[in-house]
Amino acid sequence: MQNKLPFSKYFVIGVMLFALFFGAGNLIFPASLGQNAGSNVWLAIAGFLITGIGLPFLGILAMGISGSKNLQELSSRIHPIYGVIFTSLLYLTIGPFFAAPRTGAVAYDIGIAPFLGDSFSHSGLLVFTLLFFIVTLWFSLNPAKIVDNVGKILSPAIIILILVLLMMVVVKPLGSIEAPQSDFSSGAFMKGFMEGYNTMDALASLVFGIIVINSIRSMGVKSTSGVLLASAKSGIVAIIFLGIIYVGVAYLGATSTEAFGLMDTGGAILGNAAYSYFGTLGTVMLSVIIILACLTTSIGLMTACGEYFHTLFPTISYKIWVLFFSTVSFVIANFGLANIIKFSIPVLMFLYPLAVALMLLTFLSKLFSHSQMVYVSATVVTFMISFIDGLKTFCQLIGIEYFGWLVSIIHFYEKALPFYNKGLGWLLPAIVAILVTGALVRLQKLTEVRIKNKTESTLKHGTSPR
Repeated sequence: MQNKLPFSKYFVIGVMLFALFFGAGNLIFPASLGQNAGSNVWLAIAGFLITGIGLPFLGILAMGISGSKNLQELSSRIHPIYGVIFTSLLYLTIGPFFAAPRTGAVAYDIGIAPFLGDSFSHSGLLVFTLLFFIVTLWFSLNPAKIVDNVGKILSPAIIILILVLLMMVVVKPLGSIEAPQSDFSSGAFMKGFMEGYNTMDALASLVFGIIVINSIRSMGVKSTSGVLLASAKSGIVAIIFLGIIYVGVAYLGATSTEAFGLMDTGGAILGNAAYSYFGTLGTVMLSVIIILACLTTSIGLMTACGEYFHTLFPTISYKIWVLFFSTVSFVIANFGLANIIKFSIPVLMFLYPLAVALMLLTFLSKLFSHSQMVYVSATVVTFMISFIDGLKTFCQLIGIEYFGWLVSIIHFYEKALPFYNKGLGWLLPAIVAILVTGALVRLQKLTEVRIKNKTESTLKHGTSPR
């Protein structure tokens, strides 16, 4: 057994982790961020990096320190039923509800839409996504090493192509950086912070963490401290690569507004940038690589979701689950990339605080002897706030007025909770809940120890305790 690995091993695991996190969808958000942030792009990307790479890194470390076999086991520390519900919601979010449909929509926006006229946009999306998810279904039902091999080839290809594109942006910018849009004219840092939720990587890290940990253990590292150290070093490799690409693509977006005008999605920005620098050949190369990358991501998501829900409901076969999830993904993909992103926001406002609270609890768990009371109290407090945030965001999204009781709760939260209007109203109450209940648990443990010691001392001296 060993506790340390050579740097080459950390680098290999880090690149693997980068490949797990990085999909074509991750390119569209910093591109849009850059366009909208304009001259405030550096403030906005700083906030984006905290949630876009910082939280996923913490998620990997949390799984490393927890010693749990999977996310359901970890979240079951709150309650077994909560563990099933939370894990199911997370898989559905990074699977057929949002992330998987997004792969099809991104592949169409970047790979196909630039070659079609506006008159074919709806029919083109329908035909393309039908073929896309048929192929996804076929590979998910017939797992083959070709998917892994293609993924290993595509990840470096995407990185090289994007880095070449970003070098061109630095050497020959598309245009000057313009003034920020209204949402980013003030509070650009917090706006970027919230935009980082869209990557969904913090949620995915709670699933990918197990893959990293198993890889580390297979190399002979068995101790918790050794696994945690190796996870940290490998995670640093991954987030450095992600950070470079995020910053570069955000800068590309910021310099593209003058040339292309504001665009609905980052996919169109990247497609136009590739054409501007490399012509039709560059657009075709980017299209092929992005479509294949999205396809391998989609297959991975379908397979993971199918396996989890088959484990949860073994009477329903894996093939039925994959068929169902592929169909749902196809339907949702046809709402378009902009709508998929828009309607994912309320769900992310609800799930992200719960995921981050679970990470914090995992890191601090030893301090309160892994007490279920602390897990429950912090999660309940976080849920009460994140649920309202998600519901409020949904109402704003579809343009309906808040319900009477919702108005009262929102007004109360706005007055009572620090950072509530910044989307972080849950953070301080969750920390207070952990501190208070954690102190109560430690006090209870001390009291039990004193009673035990007093009883043993009394019995030792031959008298009956009173």
